[in-house]
Amino acid sequence: MGRRAERIYTDPTDIAMLEKWVKELAVNAAVRIVKHDGEVVEGMVSVTPTVQVFLGPGDQEGMNGVVRLVDSHKPDWDGLVWLGDIRDVQHLDSVRMGASRA
Repeated sequence: MGRRAERIYTDPTDIAMLEKWVKELAVNAAVRIVKHDGEVVEGMVSVTPTVQVFLGPGDQEGMNGVVRLVDSHKPDWDGLVWLGDIRDVQHLDSVRMGASRA
């Protein structure tokens, strides 16, 4: 993946939302992601995402990030979801960042 993003975020409130999704998307978590456009994707988080600097339209710098999901039933699926496209994350298991461990 390059350093370009279709959408970038510079407002602190938007960046805080991106960081919220990072906390929700711990490695090995099974999740259902609902995107702003209504698309729903499910899979297991393969690597915890990070918020990074990208170049957006007009070469403006801003923040975004991606999460990569894997699904054993779709081996050819690239599973990339931009953090800025996420409307909701639903956990299908108990793996969460900051979750207490017994």
